[in-house]
Amino acid sequence: MNPSVEALRREFGDKIGRAVESCGDTFVYVERESAREVLAWLKDTSGQEYNYLIDVTAVEYRDPELPLEVVYLLFSLERKVQLCVKIALPKSEELLVDSVVPLWQGANWLEREVYDMFGITFRDHPDLRRILMWETYSEGHPLRKDFPLRGRLSRSEQVRRALHANPEAHYSMDELSIAEAFNDLPEDMRERLSRGERDAIPGLRGETENG
Repeated sequence: MNPSVEALRREFGDKIGRAVESCGDTFVYVERESAREVLAWLKDTSGQEYNYLIDVTAVEYRDPELPLEVVYLLFSLERKVQLCVKIALPKSEELLVDSVVPLWQGANWLEREVYDMFGITFRDHPDLRRILMWETYSEGHPLRKDFPLRGRLSRSEQVRRALHANPEAHYSMDELSIAEAFNDLPEDMRERLSRGERDAIPGLRGETENG
């Protein structure tokens, strides 16, 4: 088993839970309240140096009694060692854990995806909003086990909402300001960009040229 597990237990005691080794990988459970402290120690401590965050994701098991798990996949670039840290979130409690964006800026969009798909909130995240589904999406979190295969709304209701949606509500102010700036470009540049967009869509170019 990865020796970092014993080092964690010496440093943090009962804040470190069970550890499992599977297919050469080590998984260690950490108490939710101590997660960011433990992850910071793994990142910055000499001899550990897990300075690369490969992924932040989550998993929900079919057994409704089992908690959701937030999963951090760490890698030490210097030592070429990988470690998987897990945090269990009981479904009877608030699905809340500290953000690790202050430790790894690359966690920003990863945590947003977990928030979007699983409904887990990351405290102190700088911009916690949906990233795959639009901001006004109201059917819940698609990767939860209780989420229906076809969604919570009927097809007709989904179409009705799509037709009555305000497209601007799906974009941030920065994204909208970029779109508005298109009109400030020189005319020949606007034409080149528009032509490139038409050519990138199969069938559209011929339809445009034929009127």
